[in-house]
Amino acid sequence: MLQPGIHAPDFSLPDADMELCKLAKLKGKVVVVYFYPRDDTPGCTTQAIEFGDLENEFARHDAVVIGISRDDCISHAAFRDKHGLAVRLLSDVEGKVCGKYGVWQEKEVDGVKRMGILRSTFIIDRAGVLRHALYGVGTKGHATEILNLVKALD
Repeated sequence: MLQPGIHAPDFSLPDADMELCKLAKLKGKVVVVYFYPRDDTPGCTTQAIEFGDLENEFARHDAVVIGISRDDCISHAAFRDKHGLAVRLLSDVEGKVCGKYGVWQEKEVDGVKRMGILRSTFIIDRAGVLRHALYGVGTKGHATEILNLVKALD
């Protein structure tokens, strides 16, 4: 698991429109990166909608929000369009970025162990330094908690 104070692992991933998003190009902004298990599931939908609803508040603090899962770009586009999501969704099909951030972990659901994304959120400051690494987060109200942490960076 990543610890605050290190430079955030760089990444370059395609979004729902198949355009590359490079973390390095976002230097100078606060970047919120949240990892979620799967498009169009109840918890992931709640989380994405709440982040989107606060988009203007994040922008007031010069922050951008990015969601990452292992779903492909087509799935992301359908998810975004179905729910009118404002959050930029990136596709990590091979799971390399999930591995860099330590969110690809063994999980147990109904007694069955399998690998999956541990819902987690990272806040990266304007210099590219990881300021918060929150693993195993909830969904409802989480976006507001993150906004408050972003505000505290000002």
